[in-house]
Amino acid sequence: MTPAVPPIAATEYRGDAVENTHAAHVAITDADGTLLYAFGDPSRVTLPRSAAKPAQALAVLETGALERYGFDDADLALMCGSHSSEERHLERVRHMLEKVHASEADLRCGGHPPISDDVYRAWIKRDFVPGAVCSNCSGKHAGMLAGAQAIGAAIADYHLPDHPLQIRVKHTVADVCDLPDDAVQWGIDGCNLPTPAFPLDRLARLFAKLADAADRTAREDAVDARTAALARIYRAMTTYPELVAGEHRFCTALMRAFDGALVGKVGAAGSYAIGVRASPQTARHGARGALGIAVKVEDGNQTVLYALVAELLAQLDIGTPTQRAALDVYRAPPMRNTMGVETGRLKLTLALAAQPR
Repeated sequence: MTPAVPPIAATEYRGDAVENTHAAHVAITDADGTLLYAFGDPSRVTLPRSAAKPAQALAVLETGALERYGFDDADLALMCGSHSSEERHLERVRHMLEKVHASEADLRCGGHPPISDDVYRAWIKRDFVPGAVCSNCSGKHAGMLAGAQAIGAAIADYHLPDHPLQIRVKHTVADVCDLPDDAVQWGIDGCNLPTPAFPLDRLARLFAKLADAADRTAREDAVDARTAALARIYRAMTTYPELVAGEHRFCTALMRAFDGALVGKVGAAGSYAIGVRASPQTARHGARGALGIAVKVEDGNQTVLYALVAELLAQLDIGTPTQRAALDVYRAPPMRNTMGVETGRLKLTLALAAQPR
């Protein structure tokens, strides 16, 4: 039964005093969509924000745009990413635009301060004003330009909800989440593209499907086109984790540490999703094949989000102790003031409940 009040998953202490509490929801499924574990409301309608990028990239991939314009897996990883505006990210977006005979002026995302503090300091020293290429979503937008052209649609309004490409994206997102089109709500994201909202357990199912597709293509001689496309997205993100996020970023650290065994993606305002490839560890949890994990922190706190994701991997015993140790700085984030004095701690109280099957 869904709790009337979302349960507290983490508490921040300053000294012995409680400063903040953070409610959260978790859904853990297998690729068939069977709900294995939950915390809070696993069916909470959630805006995954950038965690939905793999599904949006799938729609572009299925237009044939990547083959038509010579996009490789690194380009695909950037289409799924929320990059840090490092020079390698900006250069790749510019090259993607060149491949589709478009320019920065064709992008319908806006510039903003970078996610990376190192990049931000460099920009300040140069008095640099970021443009559309510097948007953390510019890879997705460059992919959308390619997708629009691949289906013979105009690129001028590729970002609008009624554009032929966005209609195609909406159907693909719903379909890959095993939902009817009208079961997905749509708003406008920070980068100016339509952004979906659907139950949290469907986000877990989406990422379990990504991992399952990677497993199936590794063991089967032939798979259907949708499975091949999902496997390619998984392969791109796990092969190029530095393009999905950047240096000193959680997504990059996570996928580097687990070396292809899982894929992960953050979404703004406290959403995260992971797809774990099948293993004896996933089987112990009753998963038929791959495992999907989706998290939503009610107040959108990103530090708490990463701590909970790292905690979930530990509770589920995913990977090795060495792999999980690479995330210790996120699981127990240091809380210090400007003089480096420790001022408090984060206590995690997330307790998964096994679901009846």
